[in-house]
Amino acid sequence: MGITKSEIFTAKQNQLATVFKVLAHPARIAILEYISSQDACICNDIVAEIGLAQPTISQHLKELKNIGLIRGEISGKKVCYCIDPNRWQAIQKQFHTFFANTQVNCC
Repeated sequence: MGITKSEIFTAKQNQLATVFKVLAHPARIAILEYISSQDACICNDIVAEIGLAQPTISQHLKELKNIGLIRGEISGKKVCYCIDPNRWQAIQKQFHTFFANTQVNCC
């Protein structure tokens, strides 16, 4: 979506579109699934599990972190990642509201 057109939509619509866009990549879904199955994990653990290069994983982690879905805490020289439970619930609520309030009608 072009920057010049986003102003014609509501803040809520733009925010939801941003979340959908971030979650639209299968690597990010795989990363979230892996992180959610761990107490906390380090980027190298994710690299080993997912099978993508470390810079690629780092970029995906950055996108997930930008929308607040994950957080990273420095532990020595490493960053441990986990899902932010408050943001996770907020996004669940947004999705639920969007899908519950959207009527499915056929022509």
